[in-house]
Amino acid sequence: MQTELSTNLGVEHAVFGFTPFPAVAAAISRAGGFGVLGAVRYTAPDDLRRDLDWLDAHVDDRPYGLDVVMPARKVEGVTEADVEAMIPQAHRRYVADTLAKYGVPELAEGEASGWRITGWMEQVARDQLDVAFDYPIALLANALGSPPADVVARAHDRDVLVAALAGSARHARKHAEAGIDVVVAQGYEAGGHTGEIATMVLTPEVVDAVDPLPVLAAGGIGSGRQVAAALALGAQGVWLGSLWLTTTEADMHSRAVTEKLLAAGSGDTVRSRALTGKPARQLRTEWTDAWDDPNGPGTLPMPLQGLLVADALSRIQKYEVEPLLGTPVGQIVGRMNSERGVQAVFDDLTRGFEKAVDRINRIAGRSTRS
Repeated sequence: MQTELSTNLGVEHAVFGFTPFPAVAAAISRAGGFGVLGAVRYTAPDDLRRDLDWLDAHVDDRPYGLDVVMPARKVEGVTEADVEAMIPQAHRRYVADTLAKYGVPELAEGEASGWRITGWMEQVARDQLDVAFDYPIALLANALGSPPADVVARAHDRDVLVAALAGSARHARKHAEAGIDVVVAQGYEAGGHTGEIATMVLTPEVVDAVDPLPVLAAGGIGSGRQVAAALALGAQGVWLGSLWLTTTEADMHSRAVTEKLLAAGSGDTVRSRALTGKPARQLRTEWTDAWDDPNGPGTLPMPLQGLLVADALSRIQKYEVEPLLGTPVGQIVGRMNSERGVQAVFDDLTRGFEKAVDRINRIAGRSTRS
């Protein structure tokens, strides 16, 4: 599964694996793909440095990258406390009432939320980059589109490729104009933040819009034949995220979440603003239903919603309150029905890819196999 982009990066397979888990990222690179570690949860630079130390020591000298969440425009002088003050009390009461309805215990006294959406803040992302550029990352991806121009220049000065996610051809053209090297065309089916256009439609639109820049297809891809389809649409590789959540290397910190993922079908996800304030595909739960209830107060815009629900999500996850327990994941979750190692996933992808290519060759009358 090689393309010009994968060859230039020195990887065997044009499979780019996004994951929040260093062990998964390392395993992806060792298996011949390109592991990309998600940085959004690292609010402390030393924590990111610790995990990059580990990752760099376990990729067997294979290339890897980092994914940040960084706004293109800087907002001066706004602190997290300033944003917290903007959250209406009615929304805080709604969170408290919903948690009380399901009997979710409080966190212990002095225990802070384990995760807050702060990666969107300018300084947090820049602190992450100050750490990351001390390591031999080969690619820097930004989930919020094109990073600021000085960040692009800083990456290029270090021969680091810059990738940006796009949900439309219009977004992709803006990325190209900003000097981005790789565009990730992320379709409606994907986990996390997505646009309104499905991968099958979006990928060729983006390929045509930014030609000759390489494009990675993302969203709803989890088999070798889907990889083949993405390349047939003009992509130079695939960007896979959800597929790794049920690998044995993933550290989900919750067996209950893993079991929900394994049991879910492709129709068991929903695009909801409940997590961050922007539409993000995730498992449908009674928590997402509560925020989509027309009788509720509705969600707040990003980043207010993420800050509003941070402590609540920590409580739900810590105490594994099953009706409310969820995670971002794409529609490919319907194929994620067993726990396998990353290498086994790659073996399945390559076998499926070969079969799909051979089938097309037979249809075209070009097969060399018996």
